[in-house]
Amino acid sequence: MSRIKFLLLVCFCTTYFSSNAQFSPTYSDAGMWNTLGIDYAINKKVSILFAEELRIKENYSRLNLFYTNIGIEYSFNKYIKTSLVYRPIQKFADDNTISNRHRLMWDASIKYKIKKISFSYRHRLQVEAKNIQSSELGHVPECYSRHKVEIGYQATKKINPYFAFETRFQYYDPRLVTAYHKFDRMRFQLGCDYKLNGFSKIGVYYLFQQLFNVNSNENLYITGLEYSISLKDSPLFKKKKK
Repeated sequence: MSRIKFLLLVCFCTTYFSSNAQFSPTYSDAGMWNTLGIDYAINKKVSILFAEELRIKENYSRLNLFYTNIGIEYSFNKYIKTSLVYRPIQKFADDNTISNRHRLMWDASIKYKIKKISFSYRHRLQVEAKNIQSSELGHVPECYSRHKVEIGYQATKKINPYFAFETRFQYYDPRLVTAYHKFDRMRFQLGCDYKLNGFSKIGVYYLFQQLFNVNSNENLYITGLEYSISLKDSPLFKKKKK
């Protein structure tokens, strides 16, 4: 019953956002996102987070952006956690110049598991400044609220497929006034994580992203690869500790 309710919610959101989107030309592109994630648990509640990501666009033909995540995560219990992350971004423009951006993200998430099925919700509040030294609006930050719902299934001890749905709501962005106080993006993601051992895992996913309520709508079809490692549990760290 819970899975049926979730699928009905996804269908409703898709219909609602699509029907309220302003008409504009739609463009499609395929790309690839590659992510390396590292965390280090200071204790049972506090962890240091680090990630690097490389994105490719225009049908896998050119670089899109690099970003680095540096942050800290706090777990209240096994269900609820929050994190604060700083992300510097280097994005390549069409003329091959680099747009430097600085993003601050505050996440709050809750996760609950019933037997082999897991449900999670994450809210992200993000503030980002773009081209501070080279743009008239560079000193004016944009602000977005993002909501992500995910349902996963523990197929085996190592294999965990999942489905996720995410929306983005614009509080303020002087560059996209058409989406002021509106939803302007949604994502559908289908993926699978494979646990390599007790401290690392790899993941693959396929993501569809749709923009609307903006000047030029864009549909993205993304293939993703992820590798994550927990340093605290790795044999290399334990040997050094001894």
